[in-house]
Amino acid sequence: MDLEGGIYSSPSKRDSWRAVLTLAYQSLGVVYGDLSTSPLYVYKSTFAEDIQHSETNEEIYGVLSFVFWTLTLVPLLKYVFIVLRADDNGEGGTFALYSLLCRHARVGFLPNGQLADEELSAYKKGESIGGRGTVGGAAASRVRRMLEKHQVLQRCLLVLALIGTCMVIGDGVLTPAISVFSAVSGLELSTSREQHKYVEVPVACFVLVCLFALQHYGTHRVGFLFAPIVITWLLCISMIGVYNIFHWNPHVYQALSPYYMYKFLKKTQRGGWMSLGGILLCITGSEAMFADLGHFSQLSIKIAFTSVVYPSLILAYMGQAAYLSKHHIIQSDYRIGFYVSVPERIRWPVLAIAILAAVVGSQAIITGTFSIIKQCSALACFPRVKIIHTSSKVHGQIYIPEINWILMILCLAVTVGFRDTKRMGNASGLAVITVMLVTTCLMSLVMVLCWRKSIFVAVCFLLFFGTIEALYFSASLIKFLEGAWVPVALSIIVMIIMYVWHYGTLKKYEFDVQNKVSINWLLSLGPSLGIVRVKGIGLIHTELVSGIPAIFSHFVTNLPAFHQVLVFLCIKSVQVPHVRPEERFLVGRIGPKKHRLYRCIVRYGYHDVHKDDLEFETDLVCSIAEFIRSGASEANGIAEEPEKDEERMAVVGAGVRFGEVDVEPADAAGPSDSREIQSPVIATRKKVRFVLPESPQMDGGVREELQDLMEAREAGTAFILGRSYVRAKSGSGWIKRLAIDLGYDFLSRNSRCPAYAVGIPHASTLEVGMIYRV
Repeated sequence: MDLEGGIYSSPSKRDSWRAVLTLAYQSLGVVYGDLSTSPLYVYKSTFAEDIQHSETNEEIYGVLSFVFWTLTLVPLLKYVFIVLRADDNGEGGTFALYSLLCRHARVGFLPNGQLADEELSAYKKGESIGGRGTVGGAAASRVRRMLEKHQVLQRCLLVLALIGTCMVIGDGVLTPAISVFSAVSGLELSTSREQHKYVEVPVACFVLVCLFALQHYGTHRVGFLFAPIVITWLLCISMIGVYNIFHWNPHVYQALSPYYMYKFLKKTQRGGWMSLGGILLCITGSEAMFADLGHFSQLSIKIAFTSVVYPSLILAYMGQAAYLSKHHIIQSDYRIGFYVSVPERIRWPVLAIAILAAVVGSQAIITGTFSIIKQCSALACFPRVKIIHTSSKVHGQIYIPEINWILMILCLAVTVGFRDTKRMGNASGLAVITVMLVTTCLMSLVMVLCWRKSIFVAVCFLLFFGTIEALYFSASLIKFLEGAWVPVALSIIVMIIMYVWHYGTLKKYEFDVQNKVSINWLLSLGPSLGIVRVKGIGLIHTELVSGIPAIFSHFVTNLPAFHQVLVFLCIKSVQVPHVRPEERFLVGRIGPKKHRLYRCIVRYGYHDVHKDDLEFETDLVCSIAEFIRSGASEANGIAEEPEKDEERMAVVGAGVRFGEVDVEPADAAGPSDSREIQSPVIATRKKVRFVLPESPQMDGGVREELQDLMEAREAGTAFILGRSYVRAKSGSGWIKRLAIDLGYDFLSRNSRCPAYAVGIPHASTLEVGMIYRV
């Protein structure tokens, strides 16, 4: 297992079919749980009040034809053969596509980006699938210049990505509700028509409460059951489908002809068009193939879908259609669901398997919601939340308490409020098709900018799949008042939260940039204010990648003293999924050597795990020591201008250790002739020893600087954090005052501390408060 690279090691590295097939097996339980449970509610939602099937079976055959071709064109053709290739260094999803575009067109939304970030090995890895043709290169250049020139287009691109993300979060509310409710709907065949509605809702709510209550424990303990459950479910519905086909209507295969779609729309007209919102549910969960790409591989996902999932779903839908084609007298709408086509003798076992499959599918979408919120938070598009890693071995398994309970409350509200599959299906369908439309739009840009395809190819892709999805989108949107308003309302709320947070963060950074002070001002403070240097290392946390933050000038003006070694530390996210440990630290010097002032920029990808404080602090000191020893700062003998800091910084690996590094029990005695830098966190019972080599080639100044660093480390480390209070400037418009003074202020007060500040000991922390007028 690879903690930073994903859940499993890439099979391409092992290059063995056994590894690929193992990943394909595991993907069935993680990726396809939602998609595999769609037969529970597709026909029921399609025939709910919009159309009714007749003796000619044209309606049944037409719906089956739509289901077959929708499954073939969207999940199989679009996602399996095209979209899966647009991975961002192995990661997928809406934000991964947007991040990929930002790196190729320089329209990134992160304000503290640097040219040095473009030197990361993952920055443009695998950018050109189609090759750098002359036509494609010219088209990419034109599109890039247009995006970089117009800020309106950049904002539209950001809003488009946020809309897709918000709909994914909304799907995290709707999918568990409709999956679990549809699974327990099998109880209706064992109760009277008057009683079944009083049984389904309490049972569905009980299952949902248990599902969300168990999220805290993670899924690694029971995750090995997910794939067998989904495989059992797929085998079950495919065998039932085969039985129904041969027992009721062996000629149902004729409905696979697209001619029946034309006959269906011609006969049903407006009712048939509106019923497309129910047919759309057959591809619910298709986006998970791309969103969960980072956990598996392209080949494993393709094998699992084409060999197991796709044929099983086709057989299941054909079997249901064969049964319904011979049962035209339906007592009530609720008896057209999945369970009516299941032989009576096996209904109870199928019901149990369906509930387990629905729980697995819901678990996957909940975990996916946690993952995308973590990604948005890392990229400054969502307030900071508490992220708990439920497994020390499996990177993708995280738990966010606040989001978990909010999702549970909303799921219960949808279940109790709607109480029927029709309105839940309308809501879920709109969320699903919106995400697919966003993916199609972003993919057309990826084809031009990243794959160097011609604009003609991108437009053909956009028109072909966009037309199909627009048709389904219109059918879902027309049912706005019948449940489709739920994902719209949820998306608007989440969109406002995300945009306000991003806007406030951007304005706060702009204030820091405009009010940063020059290095010459800092170096001149000694004689003017009588600044003294105390022992130890002072870590000044800042968002700036160059210059001295205003919050430090505010601190040193009121308290004219700082530490023997001062490090301006910037911990930032970059627009790549993962940053290799050897490229994580960017270290430079501020001013002359004798002042012992350093800048360290620590770069994390949006899927990386932040290290604990002990390991991080050790890596930080080691990287500065390696920077000093390597002589990368020989040119920094004089004071620099802030804007030149970035040009004089060097990349130092996170795993680099200067001299000799030992990690021992705290009670072990070290050599008497060695100088040790010991961690102040005694409870961990670890220490790290840095031994200065007795090399005659080492410069005396370098040895002295390293000696000062070790002495400062022994004296302890103080963390100086900024506590900012952001307010709108006087004279600002009412929209800006509302966004900053109310919205951003409320989110700031109720969001978590930055990830790097969570594990810092309170005794070593100093907070400096300052009001920002933006």
